[in-house]
Formats: sequence, structure tokens, C-alpha cells
Amino acid sequence: METLRSKPDRSLIMISAIFLLLIHGASSFYLPGVAPEDFIKGDDLKVKVNKLTSTKTQLPYSYYSLPYCKPEKILDSTENLGEVLRGDRIENSPYVFKMREPQMCNIVCRFTPDAKTVKQFKEKIDDEYRVNMILDNLPLVVPIQRPDQESPTVYQLGFHMGLKGHYAGSKEEKYFIHNHLAFTVKFHRDLQTETARIVGFEVKPFSVKHEYEGKWNDAKTRLTTCDPHSKHTVVNSNSPQEVAEKQEIIFTYDVEFQESDVKWASRWDAYLLMSDDQIHWFSIVNSLMIVLFLSGMVAMIMLRTLYRDISKYNELETQEEAQEETGWKLVHGDVFRAPSNSDLLCVYVGTGVQFFGMILVTMIFAVLGFLSPSNRGGLMTAMLLLYVFMGLFAGYASARLYKMFKGTEWKKIAFRTAVLFPAGVSAIFIVLNTLIWGQKSSGAVPFGTMFALVFLWFGISVPLVFVGAYVGFKKPALEDPVKTNKIPRQIPEQAWYMNPVFSILIGGILPFGAVFIELFFILTSIWLNQFYYIFGFLFLVFIILIVTCAEITIVLCYFQLCSEDYLWWWRSYLTSGSSALYLFLYATFYFFTKLEITKLVSGMLYFGYMLIASYAFFVVTGTIGFYACFWFTRLIYSSVKID
Repeated sequence: METLRSKPDRSLIMISAIFLLLIHGASSFYLPGVAPEDFIKGDDLKVKVNKLTSTKTQLPYSYYSLPYCKPEKILDSTENLGEVLRGDRIENSPYVFKMREPQMCNIVCRFTPDAKTVKQFKEKIDDEYRVNMILDNLPLVVPIQRPDQESPTVYQLGFHMGLKGHYAGSKEEKYFIHNHLAFTVKFHRDLQTETARIVGFEVKPFSVKHEYEGKWNDAKTRLTTCDPHSKHTVVNSNSPQEVAEKQEIIFTYDVEFQESDVKWASRWDAYLLMSDDQIHWFSIVNSLMIVLFLSGMVAMIMLRTLYRDISKYNELETQEEAQEETGWKLVHGDVFRAPSNSDLLCVYVGTGVQFFGMILVTMIFAVLGFLSPSNRGGLMTAMLLLYVFMGLFAGYASARLYKMFKGTEWKKIAFRTAVLFPAGVSAIFIVLNTLIWGQKSSGAVPFGTMFALVFLWFGISVPLVFVGAYVGFKKPALEDPVKTNKIPRQIPEQAWYMNPVFSILIGGILPFGAVFIELFFILTSIWLNQFYYIFGFLFLVFIILIVTCAEITIVLCYFQLCSEDYLWWWRSYLTSGSSALYLFLYATFYFFTKLEITKLVSGMLYFGYMLIASYAFFVVTGTIGFYACFWFTRLIYSSVKID
């Protein structure tokens, strides 16, 4: 008896463990991703600068595209594929600290802007550009304390380049630059070895019109506005530094070191803290409850109706009764007839399998914590490489379906599967990239990276699609459970609610409803430059999406067959795929309600990238719906006795 009991107990433990992992992953579980670096007192800490970013333009620029203080020699850091595509340009800077040695009012450089430089700075301040820096692989953040003291501190990536305002008694708007940076480096000390690891990098920016006595003597100049000798520091921006022609700007910084209890392995936790986690939890649970309720309803209807139908059909004995058949059994001679444009359907199903495999594997890696936030661009690089290698499954799926439709030219279908989707996306991408080039933004993909992408496509993805198609075509074709008549049956006139366009549009609402709350958080992280690291939630939502797509397609397919309409192939793909239309409409709503984009190029970028995302969503959801309906029709027609 004991051995019999142990089996369900083990499976229960396994299910519980997976669920706990998902819930833990929901609140940002990750592996550190890089090896820790130990520093002793006095070690050099080199600050790196990254791109200038704005949520108003979505066009990143390299830090040195503006005449900021430069080191003696500018060195580029090596960037991975994902970082280049994100527009990251990581370079060294003149900011160099000494570990655990506070510095006050260090002069970096001074310069007097000309008319062109003033115009550049004013444009960037107008567009609310932020300066991004990195120390020991940690991004620079500005801590913002919420009004209610109990809430944790919120961190914003990078600091604003400057601000707009006017002097007292004047209505004329002026531009001021943040030229004094008060850095705080947080470290965790090892009491045994006396080494320390960096666990935080914060800044408070100030705008100060610096003054000095006597002649300028570079770093040795003694400022009167902040002086380490008299312990006079900058604490506010009451006398700000205006950006104006022939007004010299002096850049300075302070560094303070704070010991922290945060261990190195958990140093990203503060960055990844969701500012509205309660709303997030509530929304996800609410979405889960609605979808689970609908799933239960759908499952009950399907099981009861199908059980009754199959029992009734199998009880038909006499020839007279057989002639009076109604419902889905009537179309058994046409239900597996190849659809029009069957080649294109095979291509789209193969592409959907490729995307589905990429998303599934990426999600699993992310939930297990392999995609560390410290590995910038890691997510994008992983997705690109997985998409390329999933070409094997794309070729296999499209060739299997193509052979079932009695196709013979497998090479043609393999080539179309390998090229159709990437070609469409590449066309949009090239247009967008040209626009970004025109704006001289660092977001433009360089020629070398373009070449690498083309190589990934034609050098790896296309051959893998052909290998998959060859294997798929070699396998014996899937046999239909019932024979197809030579002459197609006439489809009776359909009720208005069974109109293809209407039922397809209705079918997309439920899958979109399952993901739109999570979609808000994803769009916010992409377009408002915030961290998104709750892949546990995302994985749960993805599972809900799969279930919903499958169920809604099966239900509408069943109603369609009951009304003697056997053209289900394309309709099953489009039913769940139509959720992509709602995704694009929601992205449009998000653009006008949440974003402050005013530039035409930035708007075109947004809609271009959202069009690509919606197209990918269409392919994935459509394929899920298609396979659900494919399995369902084969199941029900193999369950009844056909004379």
C-alpha cells in the first residue's frame, strides 16, 4: 500500500515545486550573471557612460555626441548583439573614484558653449533626455522617496541632463544644465578579508553656477561655490547654471561611500522592485480567475455537447436515419479537403511553430533565472539566436502539413517558410533604421551588425529550415480519419453570427483579454525605460494565452461545423490570430494616453515596432488555434462510425 501511495505524493510534490518556482520567479528571481569583483581601499573605480535616452523621442544618442567632459582617450566597451540593437554605446569617462575614499567638489572640466552647442543642449533638455552611467556593471539611478514614508524608495534610471525654468520676477523661460553630480557608491564589506563589493550606484544632480577666485588652473582651481577645504558642498540648485552662449560651464562631482547590508548577489533587487506590485498581483489574479472560469465553462459545454452528439451519431442504425443526419457529421466527406492557398497556410503554421518554440524556451530560461538583468542585451540576443535555431522545427512543421495536403515540392515550401516572415520584418526594420540614421541616433544598427543579422538568417536559419523540411517530408503523410469526397459539398446559407469576419473578430477578444494587463507592464518597460523582470507572471500569462487560444478556436470551429461549414482551416488560424489586431489597437490607445511622443520619426518608430510585435503575436496565436482545431477535428471524426 505504501508504494502505491508514494506515486501521487511525488507528483504532488513536483507540481507544488514548479508552482512555487513560478511564484518566486514572478517576483524577480535571477542568477547574478557575472562574477563579483572585490575592491580594496584605494582601488580605482572607473565609471562608464552609456547612451542618452528619452521617453519622448525614443531615439538614443551616444554620450559624447554632446560636448561633455572627455577622458584623454575614448575607449568603446565590447557590446553583444542585443546591446547594439538596443542602441547601447558604452564608453569610458573622466569620472574615476578611489574605493572608500570620499571626494568633494572634484573638477572634471570646463567649457564655453558656442551657439551650435547651446542649441544641441536646449533640444535635448526640451526632449527630457537622461544621462546613463555604469559602475561595476550597475546602472546609475536617481533615488526618489515617495511622499508616504512607508513605501520603499523608487529608482529612476539615469539623471535628467537639465531642466527648464525662469528667474524670479521674469517670465522668460531659461534652460539649466545639471553640472554637479553628487554620487553615492554603496558597498558591502567582507569583515574577514576587508575587501568590498559594490552593491549600489546613486546620484543626485544639481545645477550650480560655479565661481572661482583668480585665474583658471584646471583641476587645481579653488571654487568659491563648493570647496573641500572649507567643507562647503553643493546641497541645492538655488543659483543654477544657465545654458547660454559664451557662458562658461564647470563640471564637478562629489563621491560618498556608504556601507550596506545588501549582499552582492541581491544588489539588483532594489532596481527590479515593481512600484505598483499590489495592482500587478491583483490584475494577474483577476485575469487568471476570469480565464479559469471561462475555461471551465467551455470545457463543460464541449464535453457535454460532444458526448451527446457522438453517442447519438453512433446510435444511428437504419439507412433512413442515416439519411437524416444533421450537424457536423454531415460534412465528414469535406472536412479534410485541402483549403485554398494551402501552401501559404503551411508557411504560416511553420513560422508560428518557430516563434512559439523561441518564446517557450526563452520563458523557461528567464523563469529559471538564466537571463540576468546584469547581462544587458542578453534577452534580445537569446531570443534572436533561439529564433534562428528554431528554424529546424519551422521546416519540419510546414513540410509535414504540406505533405498531408498532397504537396510534392518540399524545397519550395521550405524556402518560403525560411524567407516570408523575416523578409516582411526586415523591410519594416530597414525603413525604421534609415529614419534613425537620419536622426544621427546611436539606435541605428551599424553595417557590421546588419551583416551579422543577414548571416544568422541565410547562414544558419535558412539551412536549418531546409533540414527540418527534409526530415518532415521524409516521414509518412498523416492519414485523414475519414475519406474526402471527390465533389465538394455546397455550404448552406449561414446565420449572420456565423459570418467568417464576425466570428474571427469575436474569437480574438478572449486571448487578448488574457494578456492585456501584462501587456501594459511590458509596454511600460519598453517605451518608458523601466525594468521588467517578472517572468514568472509572464510565463503564467503565456500558459493562459495558450489555453484560451485553443479553447476559443475549438468552440467556434465546433459551431462552424455544426452549421455545415467545413472551411475551417484558415478560419481556425485567423480566429485566435485576430487577437493581434486588438493588441495593435491597444498599442495605439497606449501611445495616445501614456506616451508624450510628439516627433513624427519617434511616432513612426513606435508604430513600426508595434506592427512587427503584432505580426509576431498573430503568427503565434494563429498557430496555437490552428493546431488545437486540427487535433479537435481529427479526434471527433475518428470517434464516430462513418458508413
